[in-house]
Amino acid sequence: MSDKLGFGLMRLPRNGVSIDIKTTSEMVDIFLESGFTYFDTAFIYPGSETATRKALVERHPRESFTLATKLMATGVTTAALARKEFDTSLSKTGAGYFDYYLLHSLMKQNYKTYERYKLWDFVREKKEEGLIKHYGFSFHAGPELLDQLLTEHPDVDFVQLQINYADWEDPKVCSRANYEVAAKHGKPVVVMEPVKGGKLADPLPEVKKIFDEVNPDASYASWAIRFVASLENVKVVLSGMSTIDQMKDNTSFMKNMKPFTDKERSAIARAQAYYQNRADIPCTACHYCTEGCPMNIPIPEIFSLVNSADMTRYGEITNGRGSASDCIKCGQCENVCPQQIKITEELNKCASKV
Repeated sequence: MSDKLGFGLMRLPRNGVSIDIKTTSEMVDIFLESGFTYFDTAFIYPGSETATRKALVERHPRESFTLATKLMATGVTTAALARKEFDTSLSKTGAGYFDYYLLHSLMKQNYKTYERYKLWDFVREKKEEGLIKHYGFSFHAGPELLDQLLTEHPDVDFVQLQINYADWEDPKVCSRANYEVAAKHGKPVVVMEPVKGGKLADPLPEVKKIFDEVNPDASYASWAIRFVASLENVKVVLSGMSTIDQMKDNTSFMKNMKPFTDKERSAIARAQAYYQNRADIPCTACHYCTEGCPMNIPIPEIFSLVNSADMTRYGEITNGRGSASDCIKCGQCENVCPQQIKITEELNKCASKV
């Protein structure tokens, strides 16, 4: 299992607004030296593909790593513009080809766009040309749609799913149900959000107590990542590491990952029970919603304050930016939200708490 850890390149360290290439390069080196090879970026991640070229592609032999990136059709007005993303990604990464290429963030409100633009045919063509080694898609919806897509496109090589112990039985995320559909179709799974946007690296106090009683030396992130890495049909677990310490921690327990003991499985079950009874806004801080927000509202940061029941920093995080009450309900955020949150409604509720 030593190769199951993947480096998710969405939440890279930054110097202000720019990605910190020096720190990212050091993280890349630690990752490769630890025996791992899978890197995951995307056209839509600001600065990530360029940082991938500088920190990885230009510094290491191409055969020493595998690289995944993604094509996002949501918000693109023509098939030509969508297809152009592939060439842009090749140029920005300098990778020459992609080991894994994904149609990005398919869900109920956008999957027909990928059909209409004939993007399934497009990625097959690129695979035939040798510019893609394996193709798949990342997915944010329920098992019925997943089953439909895998039935209609049986030649996909893998599927990327949001799976973590907190969302295992969640009726919106459907981690378990989607995992079982992928297994039924014989498709390997790449896991995204195993730590739920970092939330499970700093879990609820009750959950911390459960884990500490079993193993006080284990990081909370290790519980989350080992949970999904233990699933039989999981090929890679992506961890969106942002610091050298996170990289060292993740690689330390994944080098020779041990399966859960009965006591650890029991602890996970008890932790899941706490999360199933929560009514938090299920935001993972991916920031897709903020990229096109006309009012420049820091949506994930506001949701985080509400979930923590501590609004004392509200003025600080909205200073010079939009506030929850500034939302004009244009809906662009909801069109791209992987968690399918009713953002405009939630912002209205947030505004009433200030």
